[in-house]
Amino acid sequence: MRRNPRDLQRYNASERLNHWVVGICFILLALSGLAFFHPSLYPLTQLFGGGPWTRILHPYIGVVMLLCFLIMVIRFAALNLIEPRDVEWLQNVGKMVDGDDHDMPEQGKYNGGQKVLFWGLVAGMLALTASGVAMWRTWFHLPVDLVRIASVVHAAAAVWMIGLIVMHVYAAIWTRGTIRAMLYGTVTRAWAKQHHRGWYRKMTGDNS
Repeated sequence: MRRNPRDLQRYNASERLNHWVVGICFILLALSGLAFFHPSLYPLTQLFGGGPWTRILHPYIGVVMLLCFLIMVIRFAALNLIEPRDVEWLQNVGKMVDGDDHDMPEQGKYNGGQKVLFWGLVAGMLALTASGVAMWRTWFHLPVDLVRIASVVHAAAAVWMIGLIVMHVYAAIWTRGTIRAMLYGTVTRAWAKQHHRGWYRKMTGDNS
C-alpha cells in the first residue's frame, strides 16, 4: 500500500506484532473453547488435532495470550485512563453512531469508547485467567465445587470477551482508515484530526 510520508505513526512494529499475537491467540481460544461449550460445536476440535489435543493446547495458548496481553496493558494503560472529556464523549456517543462526530469532545490517542473497551477487556481477562487456573486440573487441584463455579465464570467471561471483540472489530471497520493503523502503523493526518484531534495536535503541533 502506497503511503504519504506525511502520515502519522500510530503504532510501531512491536506494538502491532503484540496486538496480532493477542488477536490470533484469542481466535484460537474462542474456537477451542466453543468446541467444548456445546456438542454441536465439538467438530471444531479437528482444527487442533482432535479432542485430547484441543484440551491440552487450550490452556497453554491462554498463557501465551495472557503474557502478551499484560505487555499491552503495560504499554497502553496510562493512555486509557478515563478523563472528564471521555465522560462527555460517552454522553454524546449517539452523535457518533449517527455519523455526526464533528461536534464530539476533543479526544487524545483513544476516545471514551475505546477506553471503556480496554478496561472491559482487562476485567474479562482477569476473570478468564482466575477461572482458567482453577479449572486447569493438570497443574492445580482445587475443590470440585470451586472448579464447577470456575467453569461457569469462565464461560460467562468468554462470552463477555467475544462480545467486546466483535464490537472492537465492527468499530474498526465502521471507522474508515482505522484498520490500516494496525496493519501498517500509520494514519492520515485528516483521519487523526477528525477522530483524535488532541492526539493530532500533540503529534503535529498544529493548533488550528
